[in-house]
Amino acid sequence: MLEEIRKPTLNKERAVIVGLFGPDTPRWLANEYLDELMLLGDTAGAETVERVLQNRPSPDPTTYIGTGKLNQLKQIVAEKNADILMFDDDLTATQIRNIEKITKVKVLDRSGLILDIFASRAKTSAAKTQVELAQLQYLLPRLTRFWTHLSRQKGGIGTKGPGETQIETDRRLIGKRISTLKEKLDKLDKQRTTQRKGRENITRVALVGYTNAGKSTIMNTLTKTDVLAENRLFATLDSTVRRLEMDNHDVLLSDTVGFIRKLPHDLIESFKSTLDEVRDSDILLHVVDATSKLVEDYIGVVNDTLEDLGVKDTKKILVFNKIDAVDPEILISLKKEYPEALFISAFRGIGLGKLQARIEQFIEEEYVAFSYNVPMSHYKAVAYLHEVGVIDHEHFEGNTVSIEGSSTKADRDRFESILKEIKPLINA
Repeated sequence: MLEEIRKPTLNKERAVIVGLFGPDTPRWLANEYLDELMLLGDTAGAETVERVLQNRPSPDPTTYIGTGKLNQLKQIVAEKNADILMFDDDLTATQIRNIEKITKVKVLDRSGLILDIFASRAKTSAAKTQVELAQLQYLLPRLTRFWTHLSRQKGGIGTKGPGETQIETDRRLIGKRISTLKEKLDKLDKQRTTQRKGRENITRVALVGYTNAGKSTIMNTLTKTDVLAENRLFATLDSTVRRLEMDNHDVLLSDTVGFIRKLPHDLIESFKSTLDEVRDSDILLHVVDATSKLVEDYIGVVNDTLEDLGVKDTKKILVFNKIDAVDPEILISLKKEYPEALFISAFRGIGLGKLQARIEQFIEEEYVAFSYNVPMSHYKAVAYLHEVGVIDHEHFEGNTVSIEGSSTKADRDRFESILKEIKPLINA
């Protein structure tokens, strides 16, 4: 738990964060969730000035925390001079309206906060389109009148992008805009599909994991590039692809948006085209922050999100990162619990050689042997085998080259489709 609330900064909105604990969520876990909500708020530009936890078996359908606690919350807002209330769960339009009516400040639920962060960090046309679509789909059932006057004058968290839309905006117009954005995303998706077709002859490896696990740092260290890496949630929104040259194989390594607990459904849906890099990958590197107290939960969140994306059978390598910052006893415990996992520190360069060796091992597990006699006139075909396979033996005699080695079955099949007249001598 983050025990101390940092002193507020003048240029940040002052936030009170609110959560529930009860039979299904013990107090210590609810506090961990509020820690994450505080980080989300910090990423969005808010300074948390108070934390509020309410003990309830389930959220109150009209006020989330109950009428009595809501009146206490009103006093806290006044005492702390807060600008915004941020809740760790999604709220209904009724709950938002009632809480705003009593407290007289902005109310933002977890999904709204995450969408606001995505809106501020989206840089490319695709990311901006995806975020706007998710925001409009989120906004449509939650339109309320209380904050109409803040639409453009005041700004701040929760007012970026389509959040500026006047409440009186015709729902039909919002629906038309959603349709337009979906059509735009379909076009962008087709462009991405065309781009990926040009990369079919090389193994694709995707970095996945809970947000802030260190995926971008791994990408930068392995490929010697400068993908944005910050100690903040959602530093990466757009998939970034770089070529990684290893001892025996080259791969395309992609860094993707981090997953998070209760990731808004609309956001997952709108970002599916970006996350095609995950779905189309041959190998997934599931990166875990070894310093986290909720390792098991975060692994579960990532696995559940991958299942939502339809990713079930792709090979996975579990990678615990940041081991340089972990207590030795905890590290020993993690190694016992996850014996097949790799343990690295991308920041310190620890264990990266083993990681690359494991990737190459996974690639070669899918390899099949080949042996061909190829006419010298088909030198481009021989070059293709050198590019995609591992050559064990090559012998030139007359106008023919005898070549033996191994490659993926898909690459061997592509080779044979090019040279149908060549019959393999050996086909292991």
